[in-house]
Parts: sequence; C-alpha cells; structure tokens
Amino acid sequence: MIINKRTSGILLHPTSLPGKSGIGTLGEEAYKFVDWLGEFGQKVWQMLPLGPTDWSHSPYQAYSAFAGNPDLIDLDFLVRDGYLTLNALADPPAFPSGKIDFKTVLPYREKLLKTAFVAFKKSGGFDSYGYHQFWDQHWWWLESWSLFDACRTNLPGKDWNDWEEALQLREEIAMASYYDRFKEQVEYGRFLQFIFFGQWFDLKNYANRKGISIFGDIPLYVAYNSSDVWSNQSLFLLDEKRLPTLVGGVPPDYFSETGQLWGSPLFNWNRMKEQGFAWWMARMHFNLRMFDLVRIDHFRGLESFWAIPAGEKTAINGSWMKANGKEMLQLLQNQIGSLPIVAEDLGLITPEVDQLRKRFNLPGMKVLQFAFSEEADNTHLPHNYATNFVAYTGTHDNNTTIGWLRSLSQEDLSRVQSYLGTETLDNWHLIRKAEESVAQLTIIPMQDILNLSSSARMNKPGTTKANWIWRMQQKQLKATHGKQLLKLTRLYGRAD
Repeated sequence: MIINKRTSGILLHPTSLPGKSGIGTLGEEAYKFVDWLGEFGQKVWQMLPLGPTDWSHSPYQAYSAFAGNPDLIDLDFLVRDGYLTLNALADPPAFPSGKIDFKTVLPYREKLLKTAFVAFKKSGGFDSYGYHQFWDQHWWWLESWSLFDACRTNLPGKDWNDWEEALQLREEIAMASYYDRFKEQVEYGRFLQFIFFGQWFDLKNYANRKGISIFGDIPLYVAYNSSDVWSNQSLFLLDEKRLPTLVGGVPPDYFSETGQLWGSPLFNWNRMKEQGFAWWMARMHFNLRMFDLVRIDHFRGLESFWAIPAGEKTAINGSWMKANGKEMLQLLQNQIGSLPIVAEDLGLITPEVDQLRKRFNLPGMKVLQFAFSEEADNTHLPHNYATNFVAYTGTHDNNTTIGWLRSLSQEDLSRVQSYLGTETLDNWHLIRKAEESVAQLTIIPMQDILNLSSSARMNKPGTTKANWIWRMQQKQLKATHGKQLLKLTRLYGRAD
C-alpha cells in the first residue's frame, strides 16, 4: 500500500481484541473488527509487531524477527480444524475483563496448544501438502528458530550465551545433537508457526477483500536473546565472548529524563554491507508480504544511532554513530520500486534523518500530543503539516487522549483550548483535528475512539509493569462510536 489518497484507520493490537480465551487472537473477533472498520469508513488497521514476546510481553522485545506470536493463535479455529474438541475449551479460567492476565492465560493456552499439536501429528499434519508448502517458504528462518526456541525452553540459563560453547557457536555436531535431544519441542515450534501463519494470512486476505489494508510495525533492533542474533552473530557488535559491546536506546527525551535503555545489540553495519544487506533484505521482503504497509520503528537509527556502552544503567552516557540505512533502503527500492514504508521520525530528528526520509519519499509521523508547546512553528501542530505524513492523536507509547488532557497543567490546557477554539475539550476534538489535517493518512488509537482514561494506556516507556495488557471489551464499542468516526471521515474526504 502506497499512501496516495486521504485515508483513515485505527491502531489496535490484536492482543487487545475482546474474546473468551483471556487474550485477543486472530479469530472471530478479529474478523468482526475488520467488518467494523469497513462499515465505518476505515481503510487501515495498524497493529504492533507480531513476534513471539519475551517475559515483558512487549511486542518490541521478541525472540525472533520472523516468527509469529503463538499467543495470537485462535483456539476456536483449532477446534474448527479438528485439532481440539469443544470439550477442551469448555471450562476456561475466570479471566479478568479489560486486561490480560498473562500468568493465567499462558499456561491455559500452552496446555491446549500442545494437545492440538498431538492431534496434528496423529493426523499426518507434517506430511500434508499444506505443511510442505509452508516449509518450502519458511525453512530459511524456521529451521534455526525452532531449534533456538526448543533450547531456550529446555536449557538452563538466561539466554543463548549460557549454552555450551559448541551450541553457542552453532557447530554442526552440536546442532544435530540438540535437534535429536529436543526433537519433540522443535516440531512443536514448527507446528505453532504453521498454524500462526495460516491464521494470519486468512485474516489478512479477508481484510484485503474488504478493502482494509494492514499496517504493520518493524522494530529497528532485535533482542540479544533472539534466534536472529544467535544465527547471525557476525552481523552484531559482540565481543570475543559473544556479548554486546554497545547496546541501543535513545538519550533523554519527552518520555524519560534518563533516556530509554533498550539493551538491544547494535548492528555491525560494515559486515551487513559486505553481505549486501542480505539479512535486512530478507526481513523487509518478509514483512512486506505480511503487511500492506510497514512502519520502521526508530527510523532515525538507520541514519545514526545512540550507542550505549554495555553495562550502563541508563541511556544517558552514549554517543551517536553512523548507520548505512541509506544504502540498505536504496537496494530495497532498486528491487521493489516505491517503498510502502512509514518512517517513525519522532524524538530528536536531525536534518540528515529528515533528508533520508525525503530521499525515499517516506511518510513521517505527526502526533497531536506533542503539538502544543509555546511555539507556533511546532511541527506537530496541524497547520504545519505537509501531506506526506501520518497524523495521530497519540501512539502506543502515549497516554490516551482523555488521560493526556486530564494530566495537563492549566497553562498547557489553555493552549490546547485556544488552538482548538473550545473550552469543553474531549477526545473527539482531537480526533477531528487529526482527521481534518492535510496528512494523507490519519490513525486513531482505539482507546481514543472509546473515550478511555489513562487506565487503558498500552505502554508507558521506561517502565516494565502493567504494560501491553489492555483489552477492549465488546460492551465498550457502541454504534455511536462508529457513526461519529464515519461522519468525520466523510466530512474530511477520507472515505470512499
């Protein structure tokens, strides 16, 4: 999808969908949401990354840049496909409403997924045409991922650097030995990916037939404890003990006085260039098949990146280093033409980063919650927008609009009231301002459509508790929400 006309969409991660299994999935509620989008004039569904998450459950901390998150597999569809019985789902735990209780959800789902795996094997699933076709398309990452996941699950230690050295170094004899040792777990991991991608592409194809484009998200970095780093150690800045020498993050900013310390290993851009950016090309082509449009999170890291010495407790002490993102993007453009990519260009953006975005004609992002400083030339104020941008009320890292309004000082609130021309502010005033802007695409977080408070916030950067757990309740979504959104979408030329 290239953004070439005025369009509107919604930000909602699939885990936040309602449903009966304690977490949103790729099942019936996802299809209902696609129908809701179509009914009320929305053409884009934006979501967060879909990889298998670590203990933090953050979509931006995944064990793989290619694997799908088994938490999103729909259990009812496994019944439909004959891998589970209705009785198996008859007595679920009492899940809380409005949030995900991972401590309850994950053991419940794991038991059922393993039951489905046994049924899949008994039915000859690994010998089926569908599985062989899947393997032919995905073996190049799935082979390493499934062994990594099996070892991660069964071997002691914090990460792959704690395994025996021969396995860390991926020596052929060691790899074969551990494959034999954990064969059942390896096959289980491959089964989960087969099911995930089957359900995913069924949903995506349904959305596309309904005229809905899927807008995905690519984190710039990958986690150290990931199949990607274990499988491609020379592509990352690691020392002789295979530990990161420098890690990623951002310096102090709007979200945190001490910056954000992500701890992700940094790319060895020189080595990537020597290899023709093969890993990046595989990653981009893979994601552009999964999604119609993708956002590169922390896009500025493709021009230069904040490098923090490993072992630092905050992101304050770091330095900027140059990346080879321009050459990588140029190669991708040579291969596919126009790039269906949105650049997340928030935070400290230099002229060089802006030039990189413009060189490839990539839309940037504008966020209304960042707009209302004292300066009239604030680039997030709608009167300063250009068309090649995506306008948001807020992102997954922001407070909800209502929570944000309630948190403002009287001075800041007065500035928002003055700009919007009203003293009685609510969520719809901000949504209207985004929709009426000249930005080609407007994306509104679902929490803002529902007029929810700070308790529905998806993530608070710099913290690790109570993030990524919000879920929409079916009773919260009223027809009036959709009608109000459709009215604005039509009024400002964003509906067909």
